[in-house]
Amino acid sequence: MAVDLIGERWTCLILRASMLGLCHFEEFQACLGIARNILSDRLGRLVAGGILARTPDPEDGRKVIYALTARGAGLLPVLVALRQWALDSGLGKPSHPALADRRDRLPVARLTLQAQDGRPLELEDLVWVGPEGEELALPAATVPSRSRRSAA
Repeated sequence: MAVDLIGERWTCLILRASMLGLCHFEEFQACLGIARNILSDRLGRLVAGGILARTPDPEDGRKVIYALTARGAGLLPVLVALRQWALDSGLGKPSHPALADRRDRLPVARLTLQAQDGRPLELEDLVWVGPEGEELALPAATVPSRSRRSAA
């Protein structure tokens, strides 16, 4: 399950640091202030999960480079969405570095769910469908009805 692989605080911080360009064990440790044993464990899990690749450093044979794989780079929207949610919820503080477009140095646009035609979607616009396009019914006890949700 994805949350088992990346759903832990230190793992998210390691991923963010990797996306900012850190690649050596010592850099991660110094930047994050993480204990060596925890860092070693989390890096090992990310490598085993195909999120990071571990390769020898061609400039220093005693070091290794941890680099995002294509699978790891695919987590960028997840981390950006999590940061935006935290800021919206008052759980984080706007800080630098801010994520910006390399070309014009302007902050990236907010992430939104979009329909196939580009319309922004909210929770009430969504439904789970099966392989034939049929709406899937979940047990009533687990999902509030639309009327109960809108009344809340």
